[in-house]
Amino acid sequence: MGITILVTAAVAGVLFILAALIRDSNRFVTAEYRVSSEKLCRSCRAVMLSDLHNKEYGRGNARLLHAIDQAAPDFILIGGDMLTADGEKTDYSVALELIRRLAEKYPVYYGIGNHEYRMKVCRKTYQDRFSRYTRELGKCGVRIMENDRVFLPDFNLEICGLEIGRAYYKRFRHKKMDGGYLPGILGKSRKDCFELMIAHNPDYFKEYAAWGADLVLSGHIHGGVVRVPFLGGLISPMMHFFPEYDGGRFEEGESVMILGRGLGMHTIPLRLFNPGELVVLRLEAGQEQSP
Repeated sequence: MGITILVTAAVAGVLFILAALIRDSNRFVTAEYRVSSEKLCRSCRAVMLSDLHNKEYGRGNARLLHAIDQAAPDFILIGGDMLTADGEKTDYSVALELIRRLAEKYPVYYGIGNHEYRMKVCRKTYQDRFSRYTRELGKCGVRIMENDRVFLPDFNLEICGLEIGRAYYKRFRHKKMDGGYLPGILGKSRKDCFELMIAHNPDYFKEYAAWGADLVLSGHIHGGVVRVPFLGGLISPMMHFFPEYDGGRFEEGESVMILGRGLGMHTIPLRLFNPGELVVLRLEAGQEQSP
């Protein structure tokens, strides 16, 4: 009798895990964050997408597009890895179609992730795929942010799109980032406006804060793939167990980082207790309170 109960409980547990795995691998939630700053001269709303990896939520990503329209953003920020760089099988059609649809309605600023960067620098494998992809995005009016900066005077906000080298994405180890690295590729930060940095890899948040970012938007970690109660994300794409930064809001001095849990998956093709996440940002001028 006791063994029967144990077997029944084990089977029920496995079925529960499988059901949660299928559900969480095919749904997303909306996470809303509020950040206030006296540097902003006007409040605004933004949506941040990251780590889609060619995932579709409904035909043509209809469910995702609807959720973005519901958020009514002033602009769209992309945190990288909208596609999966997978050698000769690399296909960016899903990402391109989604971003085309977004660019018809909103200004879009596209930060580079490690998958876009891999497609860009590994020319022998990917040939001209990166240039073709970014050329098509450019035709839609998308701003590709490869260590680029753009100032939005209506909000006194500067968007900085950070692109770091592949050495900072190596698995199983953490490469130190020298203090002169970010100023060398981005220039010095401005103190007279709100510095919003799109930086795909969150592991260097302390360095981003030291550079002068008021707000950092990151992805890459996929929420830790599996969320463990009381412990957080289980593993990062760089094979670090229980990563310090797995998803949510973090602070370092005067800097804030919003780490999105991403919308898709790759390599470890599952999500458990960790649905995809669409990030909605409310950037508020001064010390406004939420309505």
